[in-house]
Amino acid sequence: MLPRVDLDHLSSADLKALVIRLMERIAGLEHTVAALREELARLKGLKGPPSIKPSGMEQASGDAPPKEGRRKRRRRGRGAANLSVHEDRVVKVAVPAGSRFKGYEDFLVQDVIVRAHVIRYRRERWLTPDGQTVIAPLPAGIAGHCGADLRRYVLALYHQGQLTVPRLVEHLASLGLRVSKRQIVRLLTDQAPFIGEARAVLRAGLRTARWISVDDTGARHKAVNGVCTQIGDDRFTAFATTSSKSRLNFLDVLRAGYPDYAINAEALDYLRSRALPQHAITRLAEHPCKQFADEGA
Repeated sequence: MLPRVDLDHLSSADLKALVIRLMERIAGLEHTVAALREELARLKGLKGPPSIKPSGMEQASGDAPPKEGRRKRRRRGRGAANLSVHEDRVVKVAVPAGSRFKGYEDFLVQDVIVRAHVIRYRRERWLTPDGQTVIAPLPAGIAGHCGADLRRYVLALYHQGQLTVPRLVEHLASLGLRVSKRQIVRLLTDQAPFIGEARAVLRAGLRTARWISVDDTGARHKAVNGVCTQIGDDRFTAFATTSSKSRLNFLDVLRAGYPDYAINAEALDYLRSRALPQHAITRLAEHPCKQFADEGA
């Protein structure tokens, strides 16, 4: 307990010193109260506040500081061996008569080509004798008026380059492309191609894998706690974020998007091993339909 002080007889300096002492004491008490609340929640078995780490984008964008006592050595001449040469250009030189050709001395130059490339598909139109119009279909893989390379370019600039949508519109316009803000938003939010590709990777991996490993970790989506499940081997990796960590949920992830159900001999044997009532097993075994489209069916 602090002694009673007559504030009316204190000088300005004494009042400031008293306020500083009180603020330090309040900060210490707040820290103690927070620690006691966490201890009380732990004893009651309650979940504490979620520990969500901040984004590492700023730290990842810079170079990591070198460790003390260890100097970073620069390696020269080794990166060129891993480059793939896309074009060879022969540079000629004027030499005096009688000179002998001794081959070439290679010099690698790295460059990047970013330019607009507009394709016009001239689809044939035919009128059949019965009056119907037949139009040639577009090649496989074309969806909308933006090609696959443009989609990848927009996604890379938005997610890795941290470009905003207005700047993307301005940048594409400088390249000679006419892509509106709405089209860019559709490219960024249309997840169907990526979901289909990820599902195809999981199906192909499970079909050909000799073994698989499984792991999971906590994940938050739209301010709700969830679970991110990893399935893969030494050749592929698939991730799925769901709201549950139950066994049934994992089996649903392992099905790789297939919604159908089948009652076969293996399923009946499994039901018997799990001591399902015999009348239910008999009903399933004698039912004429053995294939069901989804869980509702």
